[in-house]
Amino acid sequence: MSLIELGRFNRNEAHIVIGRLEAEGIPAVAFDAGSSIADGSWLLIPVRVMVDDEDEAAARAIVTAA
Repeated sequence: MSLIELGRFNRNEAHIVIGRLEAEGIPAVAFDAGSSIADGSWLLIPVRVMVDDEDEAAARAIVTAA
């Protein structure tokens, strides 16, 4: 089991994608979601959505369909 990057999204989109994946039974996590909140640039830094490498094909199909 290792995590792979599914994609990079703005902060809100990343959490929507994670919610959609988890609704389909695919665990997902956001990396970098809290980066630079203190200096106000958090909207400029993309959030990486990570999934297990075994779930990559199913996760990509869900994101593509959306």
